[in-house]
Amino acid sequence: MGQKISGSIKSVDVRGEPSYRPVRRELRGPDFCRPPRLDLLLDMPPASTDAQLRHAWNADDRSLNVFVKEDDKLTFHRHPVAQSTDCIRGKVGYTRGLHVWRINWPARQRGTHAVVGVGTAEAPLHSVGYTALVGSDSESWGWDLGRNKLYHDGKNRPASTTAPTYPCFLEPDESFVLPDSLTVILDMDDGTLSFMVDGQYLGVAFRGLKGKRLYPIVSAVWGHCEVSIRYVNGLDPEPLPLMDLCRRAARLALGRERIHHIDTLPLPQTLKNYLQYQ
Repeated sequence: MGQKISGSIKSVDVRGEPSYRPVRRELRGPDFCRPPRLDLLLDMPPASTDAQLRHAWNADDRSLNVFVKEDDKLTFHRHPVAQSTDCIRGKVGYTRGLHVWRINWPARQRGTHAVVGVGTAEAPLHSVGYTALVGSDSESWGWDLGRNKLYHDGKNRPASTTAPTYPCFLEPDESFVLPDSLTVILDMDDGTLSFMVDGQYLGVAFRGLKGKRLYPIVSAVWGHCEVSIRYVNGLDPEPLPLMDLCRRAARLALGRERIHHIDTLPLPQTLKNYLQYQ
């Protein structure tokens, strides 16, 4: 831990020797198929500040060893309490639609057990000792950022089995060095939880989430760590209007380089505003 990267994912083997294998791997199979609705959501303007605050950490739904900062309602701070694992939930529980949020958790503040995921209102928020609390029971699902493992109902997992590796394309002697930020993708219509890092979709981590009300949740052990949540946006399950689909097609045709030069196009101002979500 403690290494930071940007723009790509770096592979590191267990001996601590950097392995600079190609980052953008060709991933096949349904679990690695990036949902079209996700691309549409990420192309939309980000949620407003008011919306981000509505979907922020819940100051009334937390371990007593963490608190939401007065000067930054999107960030919580953990007290340096020894032999304690502490969680906090988001304010909003999701039952339908596609929801995306970003977690910023400095790599040097993660410690031995840093887990990001979702949980129900019944998921525990505190445990004695250091543990991967998110994913420890049937009420939460989590990704251990240090061990690259997925946890759900861990305390009832047979001793003869190991937690699944995530991303699942990692070699046995390989692990992630994650950057400070990652993106969480919760699709309650499909019942899946996925993650993205530096723009790379890592595939489905969990399935079978339909019919539940799930909240963003993290569990932390590092004293004075500060973790931020920023709601990106959401999409309702209803079919998208043709107007939105046409705008998406036009923006795709423009490409990444020209998308920022829409104002220079020989088009009516109304159409320029439409293409820029204005």
